[in-house]
Amino acid sequence: MKILDRYILTTYLRTFMSVFIILIMIFILQTIWLYIKELAGKDLDIIVVAKFLIYFTPKLIPLVLPLTILLSSIMVFGSFAENYEFAAMKSTGISLQRAMSGLSVFIIILGITTFFFSNNVIPWAEYNSYNLRRNIAKLKPGMAIAEGQFTNIGDNYNIKVRKKSGDRGQFLEDVIIHKKDANGRINAATITSKTGELVGEEKSNVVKLILFDGFYYEDIPKKNTSERKKHPFAKASFKKYDFNIDLTEFNKVDLEEKSYDDRYNMLNIKDLDYTIDSLITKQYENHETLVSNLYKRSNVYKVKPKRAPVAKEVKKTAAEQKNDSIYTGEILELFDTKTKTQIVDVAQKSVVSTQQLITTKKNTSKLAKVSFNRHIIAFHEKLALGFACIILFFVGAPLGALIRKGGIGLPMVIAILLFLTYHFIGIFATNSAKNGSFNPVLASWFSTLVMLPLGIFLTKRATADKGLFDIDSIIEPLKKVLNIKEKNSVDYKFLNSHTNDQLIDVIKNYETLGHEENCRFEAIKILNNRSISTKELIANGLPLNKDYLTSETTVKNYKDHAKFSIVLYGVGVVLLVLFFVFRNNKLPSLATASIQLSFVSLLLFIIYYVKSLLNISSFYTHLSKKRKRPNLALLIIGFPLYMISHPFLNSKIKEDLKFNCLDSLK
Repeated sequence: MKILDRYILTTYLRTFMSVFIILIMIFILQTIWLYIKELAGKDLDIIVVAKFLIYFTPKLIPLVLPLTILLSSIMVFGSFAENYEFAAMKSTGISLQRAMSGLSVFIIILGITTFFFSNNVIPWAEYNSYNLRRNIAKLKPGMAIAEGQFTNIGDNYNIKVRKKSGDRGQFLEDVIIHKKDANGRINAATITSKTGELVGEEKSNVVKLILFDGFYYEDIPKKNTSERKKHPFAKASFKKYDFNIDLTEFNKVDLEEKSYDDRYNMLNIKDLDYTIDSLITKQYENHETLVSNLYKRSNVYKVKPKRAPVAKEVKKTAAEQKNDSIYTGEILELFDTKTKTQIVDVAQKSVVSTQQLITTKKNTSKLAKVSFNRHIIAFHEKLALGFACIILFFVGAPLGALIRKGGIGLPMVIAILLFLTYHFIGIFATNSAKNGSFNPVLASWFSTLVMLPLGIFLTKRATADKGLFDIDSIIEPLKKVLNIKEKNSVDYKFLNSHTNDQLIDVIKNYETLGHEENCRFEAIKILNNRSISTKELIANGLPLNKDYLTSETTVKNYKDHAKFSIVLYGVGVVLLVLFFVFRNNKLPSLATASIQLSFVSLLLFIIYYVKSLLNISSFYTHLSKKRKRPNLALLIIGFPLYMISHPFLNSKIKEDLKFNCLDSLK
């Protein structure tokens, strides 16, 4: 390893480790704050809390590591540029790419290591943390009771409270308790009270619940069906009511128990691949089962047709008798009245049951689709994380070289903004993919793919030693479109006072007269405005190549087609807006007319827009000196946003026609 590579690597590693430790501590504190309710009041020893944090720390790596790489790259390379170390490297012939090459090898190795970490360590951490959280939640019923929702306590009680208070959450307000029967299947009694208190000793397996000012309702089972429909119950009021709850199961909680191992984020690549195949097979089997059930529910085929008596039969014509196997009349006419009633009744019941079955299967299928998409996302996220680390390095390193700022200030702000963009794009894509509205494979890679062109763009600009943004490339086209002239620019209005002969003399002898070359083109424009065509000027001895006439004609055709395009585009867009206005104001006839006319206008716009593109292609093909064609992105934008692209296209073609004219003058 050369001295330069060693110096860059050691500098980067020092910054990387410092940033990584700071960020991991910040995220661990955020994790503690997030799960403080699950840990507080459970009498957990320090070892259990330490295990909780150890299990949660690996799950923070997909957030911490990309941000660390991005921030470290900006800080280190920004510091190199700020201290003129890059200038010293370039003076010895070392480019930015060469300076990044040694560090790139380290980043690639880190990306590969990150894949193995996400494939093995993160599923292990997810498996242990999930089981530990579930076991901790069972430790104390006082903490297990959540405000505003029903909570199962013991085997026979379901409790809901409006508010808890006290240092251990032992004081309860607005208590509702459902007590189950001996079988534990139905709620046999309901108890309500204004206040309550949980009382118990630390090592006891029994906790006493004392209720104040409430009512006790108990169902009275009846053997008679008609009596059961009246829902008889017994009611009693009380000032104080207490009973014991057995906490044997709570106090026997084993924090090391690991009974849940089938969640998608607990699986590695191999397990996910197997599970995805199983889900596909299961989905196919469910579809086959649904098809079979729907077929079996069609009970009409079980009803045997019973022909009506001969006297009631419909008389057949000769043609019908000839084609006896084909019946085109009402199918119910083949059956008697009783059978008709049976068929209609069976059909109605079959339709209702089929609708219920389809609705149930639709909901089940939706949940199965979400589960399947989660497994797909988890599979590809393990692959995408390593690539994301590499790409974010190629975003941060050239960006630091471009902004020329090291330290914590500006690099920190830029890194956080870029990372938040990367992170939230990934979150939005993943959330959309879970319900099937976005491709789950693309969702896992989407934020990485968004950062890829940014990394390529920044690397190219940093390698070419250009600024972060080229303002002139944006301002100059706008000046041309808005016809804004520079302070020192030449004004050609003085040519308007010249006669035709004087203008022709300017074209032929501009150097002798002390004019610049652009005066020749302006003089030709003035002559054309005075109804003297370019063809006539050539016939009268103007030293202009005849090929210019073809270019001029092509540009004229382009302008005609462009005018039609801009008018049709404007009319189509206005009518489209009116369509929504009329529809929202419940004017259906006007809305229908607007959308039809808008469709016609936009269709004609497409035709004339294509013609104008053909004119542009012909113009640049004909130019004697090949000039750069309009940017493809501008032509693509011009289709949906023609109002924006039209002025820029006109400005460019006008300028290129001027250069063609000057090149054609002999």
